[in-house]
Amino acid sequence: MIFKETKLPGAFLIEIDPLHDERGFFARTWCSLEFSERGLNPNLVQCSISYNYKKGTLRGMHFQNPPYEEAKLVKCTRGRIFDVIVDLRSASATYEQWFGIELSAEDRNMLYVPEGFAHGFQTLEDCTEVFYQISQFYHSDHARGFKYDDAFFGIQWPLPVTSISEKDSCYPDYGN
Repeated sequence: MIFKETKLPGAFLIEIDPLHDERGFFARTWCSLEFSERGLNPNLVQCSISYNYKKGTLRGMHFQNPPYEEAKLVKCTRGRIFDVIVDLRSASATYEQWFGIELSAEDRNMLYVPEGFAHGFQTLEDCTEVFYQISQFYHSDHARGFKYDDAFFGIQWPLPVTSISEKDSCYPDYGN
């Protein structure tokens, strides 16, 4: 795997490093030792999948409050997404900054999202699927979010929102 730190410290774009032969290729997508060596949380306790019917579907912005913050490894396994993270670590030099990147089934890249970040994505194709590996169990009483279009952050989503859950559309602006 090839780890490339994003502009938000602790968040990494992870590219596969395929070994090709006449059959195709083989590549590692997870190694707790490689994650630990970089100071990343190697403890994964659950995996989730998100299937989205329509292009323009938006899910986010989600996070869990202490003591249940989550690290996530996000991979698009079908279609394409615009994946967004926001640094909510108050002691961070990039506090309240966001980063977005396109992930696709074709490029097979992953985004490592450390604890203390909000996360969301928008689908760029119909029938898009996203696979998450998560370091913390879901605790509904600690689950939080903020509006995907909060002017405070100015996240630039690539498409008009065609589908969003009532819960996600009703989140307050950040800090409210």
